[in-house]
Amino acid sequence: MTDTADEALAVDADPIGTYREEPTGHAAGRRASRSRASRTLRARTALRARKASGAHQASRAGRDLPAAIGIGVALGALVLASLLIKKEFFLPVLVVAVGLAAWEVRRALTSIQINAPLVPILIGAVSMLASAYLRGAEALAITFALTCTGILIWRAAEGPVGALRDIAGGCFVAVYPCLIAGFASLLLAEPDGARRIIFFILVTVVSDIGGYAVGVLAGKHPMAPSISPKKSWEGFAGSVLACTLTGALAMTYLLHGRWWVGAIIGLVAAGVATIGDFIESSLKRDLGVKDMGTILPGHGGLMDRIDSLVLTLPVIWGLLWWLAPATGG
Repeated sequence: MTDTADEALAVDADPIGTYREEPTGHAAGRRASRSRASRTLRARTALRARKASGAHQASRAGRDLPAAIGIGVALGALVLASLLIKKEFFLPVLVVAVGLAAWEVRRALTSIQINAPLVPILIGAVSMLASAYLRGAEALAITFALTCTGILIWRAAEGPVGALRDIAGGCFVAVYPCLIAGFASLLLAEPDGARRIIFFILVTVVSDIGGYAVGVLAGKHPMAPSISPKKSWEGFAGSVLACTLTGALAMTYLLHGRWWVGAIIGLVAAGVATIGDFIESSLKRDLGVKDMGTILPGHGGLMDRIDSLVLTLPVIWGLLWWLAPATGG
């Protein structure tokens, strides 16, 4: 925009009925010059403010998009590489991710004076993931029970004050995310476990991508404003469409199953992933925190990134077990 146009944006008009004596000579020239410079400065300031406001409104996602994309691609590459090289390499990646997520949830609980015992939680997380991979669902259930017992004994030994509250918090972390993440080990243990993990990640991740893209472009009707104001019905429709299509394609070309089975799984996954986002938002509101952590730029904490993944795990595992049994490695 030219200086002349800038000036035109902020021309000052005298109030109606106001009389001002016009200066003459050099004084008039100096005053006119100062007035033009002042108007130009005000116009440019106003223009910058409008541009900044527009940029703020355009960024409806509420996060650093380039950083979020970069971190997402890096995490995806790490997971994919571990699965393609040798599926067992994914297990330590899973252990580290779940351990960090459990630590974040436990730390967030301290904001409401719940001090869940960290040591038995982390030992239990590793034990659940390993036992589920090596011995199946029964071992996962037994290890979870032992983890809760360990939390009870550990916290009781520290004294009675606040013990019930801390034990309940510890058992909550043992369930969310540790026990639920054990279903990833069950998926991995199947003969075609690497492909099942990739199927699960694809279907769940595109829920976020489809919902985010459509929500930013066309989202107008909030689903639950009191819980998550940025979640819209339009975004949810995008999630459903993306998950259904991806599920059908991935089932056909990745797991060599019937396309409609993949479409059903994708449809259900979209709903469950959205519920997972709402649960995470509700927990953060109750705890009074914006994010569970800060380890991932553009995402917040690791738990903020895998919230929808965690909740869809047992659902997708169950649907694959029922509708698409393992066919080999």
